[in-house]
Amino acid sequence: MSRRAAGRDKKADPWRLEALKGWQLASGHPLFGHYHRELVEDRQTYVTAHGDVHYDTATRADAAEWAWTFAHLMLHLGFGHADPGTCAPGDLGPKVSDTCHLPDPAYLAACCVTVDRFLTTLKLGRNPAPLPAALPTEDEFTLSERWRRTGVPAEHAPLGPADFRIGSREQATAYDYPRSFAIGVARTATSALDLAGTSKTRQEGPWDRALSWFVSSYPLLGALAAGMTVVADAELARGWDISIAAVSAEAAEIYVNPLAGLKTEEWRFVLAHEMLHAALRHGERIGGRDPFVWNVACDYVINGWLVEMGVGELPEGLLHDPSLAGLSAEAVYDRIVTDLRRLRRLATLRGRGLGDVLDRPIGGGKGYLDLDDYYRNALSQGLVYHQSSGRGLVPYGLEQEIRALDQPPLPWDARLARWFDEHVPAVEKRRSYARASRRQAASPGIPRPGWVRPEEVVRQATFGVVLDTSGSMDTKLLGKALGAIASYATARDVPRARVIFCDAAAYDAGYLPVEDIATRVRVRGRGGTVLQPGVNLLERAEDFPRDGPILVITDGDCDVLRIRREHAFLVPQSARLPFRPRGPVFAMK
Repeated sequence: MSRRAAGRDKKADPWRLEALKGWQLASGHPLFGHYHRELVEDRQTYVTAHGDVHYDTATRADAAEWAWTFAHLMLHLGFGHADPGTCAPGDLGPKVSDTCHLPDPAYLAACCVTVDRFLTTLKLGRNPAPLPAALPTEDEFTLSERWRRTGVPAEHAPLGPADFRIGSREQATAYDYPRSFAIGVARTATSALDLAGTSKTRQEGPWDRALSWFVSSYPLLGALAAGMTVVADAELARGWDISIAAVSAEAAEIYVNPLAGLKTEEWRFVLAHEMLHAALRHGERIGGRDPFVWNVACDYVINGWLVEMGVGELPEGLLHDPSLAGLSAEAVYDRIVTDLRRLRRLATLRGRGLGDVLDRPIGGGKGYLDLDDYYRNALSQGLVYHQSSGRGLVPYGLEQEIRALDQPPLPWDARLARWFDEHVPAVEKRRSYARASRRQAASPGIPRPGWVRPEEVVRQATFGVVLDTSGSMDTKLLGKALGAIASYATARDVPRARVIFCDAAAYDAGYLPVEDIATRVRVRGRGGTVLQPGVNLLERAEDFPRDGPILVITDGDCDVLRIRREHAFLVPQSARLPFRPRGPVFAMK
């Protein structure tokens, strides 16, 4: 209790004593144990951005009603409603001081609905005013945008003045009430589990029952479910900002937030969603795309499949658009990437602006020797069992992706060789008796036609290499790439290749014998990386064929390239190009 509240003797006021009892009930709850909070007597009831809880001393209410009211005010802080960083420009109302705004009426009403919806499950105190029979399920941002256009419904309009103030960004950073609230939620959940018993004896959660259902009753994903582990840890979910769930394909683990409050049918949908992310290797297929936008595109595709198959129940708020049915994740990405501003407000199962496909496991993984083989076999076998047991139809797009997993991709060097076959044709040879061959030991006296090249003058094939020689390039990978290029060029009787070295500037090495590319090339320059001048030099060179292909070797830390002729990129496996490539990309391992 504040010294300002305790320092005044109000012994003859029983209503003040009820308010203080209610404050003890609310402030003593574990959810608010990490708050910086202070009770202040005033003529209005509201909370400030730095944690001062003001209460109207003229209000007559019992301790239970005050406990609800104080919890309501502190939840505004925990949900970030007083943080200007989470507000849209229209959420700010009139300014009441240099560092303080009142909330916009629509935003105020939406925030109060969100807080009251949470309080009805908390069962702390008693609401002084009856709540509507059904509270909206949308978040405060969606509600405020709608009510700003249509008006606040009468049953959800606040009964009095605004009960919180939106402070400055410095105040929000200094106190960070959402983080304090998240710690309180985690501690509350941990205490509840401790009271229920140890992890070995407590009752299994709905996510455990959902995972068991796949193993026993859904063959398509049963093999996957048997090899996946569900990690339900509120503290871990808070630390990784996991709103509902996320997955690590490398660890074969699905991380769920046990406080998400979903039904068993909804958990089936969520687990199937995350298992398909892992099995279809969405994290490995990102290429040079934006990670979050790619995650959103994959979510649209997966959710469409699961809704079509009737697996579980789609939780409210998940991404689903029937107009995108039948499209691949790549096609959906191309369609939605044009509106990045709207995309940043969308949410995956992990949360708003965050991808639920983790790029690394949380803690240790299962250590599978070959993840591609594991996921490919699990899905392929599941598809066979699913169809043979008559469990239902599988969407065409999902079936095609599973069958594509049966055809593992070619190694990078084999794909590079195929690219050479297409764009650097070998000189055609023919047999002729003009130069007879007598190498067969069994019948050395019988002449046979030998292989000869045409004697007429022909233009020999060549290609260009733009080589990133900046300091970030891995010398081992660079040597491997140059060696592969030299061997393929030699096999196609390419005598010389045009080589351009690039760091901060372009260095023209001219035409080099292909056998020298991997052995005696002197790499020049170890500065920054600007490759476009090297590309321009090749495209404008009069001694370089107009149809000559260009191979760009880089680690991805380069400028945005524009190449007008046939080209390809050779990059390390972990590299991402800062632009969408138009030519093929070969990832070296």
